[in-house]
Amino acid sequence: MILDLLFFVIGVILILGGANYLTDGAAFISYKLGLSSLAVGLTVVAFGTSMPEFVVSFTSAIKGNADIAVGNIVGSNIFNILAILGITALIKPLVVSRTTLRNEIPLMLLGFVLLGIMSLDHIFDPETSSINVISRTDSMALFCFFLVFMSYILTIARKHQAESDVPPTKNHPLWLALLFIAGGLAALIFGGNLFVDSASNLARSFGVSEAFIALTLVAGGTSLPELATSIVAARKGHVDMAIGNVVGSCLFNVFFVLGLTGIIRPISAQGITIIDLTTMIFSGLLLYIFTAFFGMRTIKRIEGALLFIFFIGYFIYLGINI
Repeated sequence: MILDLLFFVIGVILILGGANYLTDGAAFISYKLGLSSLAVGLTVVAFGTSMPEFVVSFTSAIKGNADIAVGNIVGSNIFNILAILGITALIKPLVVSRTTLRNEIPLMLLGFVLLGIMSLDHIFDPETSSINVISRTDSMALFCFFLVFMSYILTIARKHQAESDVPPTKNHPLWLALLFIAGGLAALIFGGNLFVDSASNLARSFGVSEAFIALTLVAGGTSLPELATSIVAARKGHVDMAIGNVVGSCLFNVFFVLGLTGIIRPISAQGITIIDLTTMIFSGLLLYIFTAFFGMRTIKRIEGALLFIFFIGYFIYLGINI
């Protein structure tokens, strides 16, 4: 078990480091190709912070650890909203832009609801299915929403194309940027395999389900980039970036990660309960209510505290129902 814990930590480090180098390399190449800084931020950075979730879910699905694949996404989305936004709002109240409130948060909520329906076949489609599976058809629908989302953010980026672009803080030569991308991908692949295998072994060692490990340890580990980015952004006064990072990551998780993974191989969602899915949808709904009705597009400290309390409550529920 000690070795599995060590491999788990090494896997997390490799995944986070790989995502960081991949993002740096891709951002520099995007800048060299003449893309605006906004376009890079909305695509490369959002993709980079969701790479850990993608690698873990994709590797889990291929290896047959479906509970980890889906549990990672559901747990990450819950962690993103209740824990990350809760902690970040406690540091500094978060102001939400009008476009995020009108477009991105409702789209995120739609993704959560779709994932909930697709994961509960025995309730919503009992005549054709007695097990819960995210099919290829379901995944194609999710991926189509991802393409719509990408089209939307690229349209926004074009409106800002005339703005001056700020070059990356580190001016790498092209060969080094390509090396960063190759090395980052290698670290992600190796780290993902190590992470999934060790998480599965830990579940057996502790006598708990893979879904529990995925909803807690795995989800927390793969959400570290979002946590670090949001806290640093809030401390530096970039509160719009803090909330945009979380909402964008949730969108990528559902539409890109599960969409692409499920197209390659249908994913069983047997280990994910209706409580887990309801908590995910409820967290998204809370975010919308706090920003649209109570906070005048602002998540205040008291609301951040409430989000984090709900996260603690959910975590206690998971602990009681191991």
